[in-house]
Amino acid sequence: MPNRRPNPRDDGRRADDNRRFEGSRADDDRFETSRADDGRFDDNRGDDNRPFGRRPEGERGGRSEGSRGEGGRGEGRFSDKPRYPHRPAQDRSIDMIFGLRPILEALSAGRTLDKVFLLRGTKNSLTQDITALAKAANVPVSMVPVEKLDNITRKNHQGAVAFVSPIDYMPLDSILAGLYEEGKTPLLLVLDRITDVRNFGSIARNAECLGVHAIVVPSHGAAQINGDALKTSAGALNLIPVCREHNLKQTLTFLRESGVQVVACTEKSDASLEAETVDLTGPLAILMGSEEDGISPEYLRLADHKLRIPMAGQISSLNVSVASGIMLYEVLRQRLSSSKN
Repeated sequence: MPNRRPNPRDDGRRADDNRRFEGSRADDDRFETSRADDGRFDDNRGDDNRPFGRRPEGERGGRSEGSRGEGGRGEGRFSDKPRYPHRPAQDRSIDMIFGLRPILEALSAGRTLDKVFLLRGTKNSLTQDITALAKAANVPVSMVPVEKLDNITRKNHQGAVAFVSPIDYMPLDSILAGLYEEGKTPLLLVLDRITDVRNFGSIARNAECLGVHAIVVPSHGAAQINGDALKTSAGALNLIPVCREHNLKQTLTFLRESGVQVVACTEKSDASLEAETVDLTGPLAILMGSEEDGISPEYLRLADHKLRIPMAGQISSLNVSVASGIMLYEVLRQRLSSSKN
């Protein structure tokens, strides 16, 4: 068989293939290097100073504060405009604080906390300082078992977890005094043990639309005001003041002594809303109770009037957000009618 003469073109193709193969090996080496570099993020997952699995700043796809501030839907766009000029703007992207000292520093700086959970049985100078500052700021503190804290977060919480409130609570006495000074007729909404977050958000939306000047909630047994509440309220919680009171019984007594009529919405009343037996045009506080058992008896005894919402169907109760909307609409209707006359 005659020997085949080598084709120079074949040699060139083989050389090109070899170069491509060597290039792919080099690319594989770079890929292995990048995988090794990624290991530095795994080492930092246990860092107490940042959330679990957080991407470094500047990485593509990361939800950095800068990306939210440049047109995202997050609240970082408004972080440069503090609500109160006497203290720095609160970082609304942070919803929890872990550790004793960070919580103590947050309270000392005047940050608005929603709740504080401390490990049951822990007694030291830090927990004592946290409890004292929280009490002064009317922030509820609960002593809970370690299982409760572990369920809230996987971080090294050091026996202390606090929820940061996305809003700033306002003092009721200042709001009421301001309304009287401005010549306005106060309309307040007092909520007794409304614990569902979305119900609370819907109630806040009703209240803002129908002219309520402030919402009053107890410091214990109330819904946590978080992102879900803000979303359900359609932004109303950024507009209407919320007052957190330690003792609703004392609060209702204070309102009555300040010339505010307290009207309770309860199905246990014989007086019906449509009968217009109660004048709702003066200074007024509407009292709404929980869906489970309504308004607490001790608060009902402090009400000046009790009204029920008439119903024609077989179901004898309404969702509390719906009931609050009906009550507040009747208040607005009477006030508009009175102003026309």
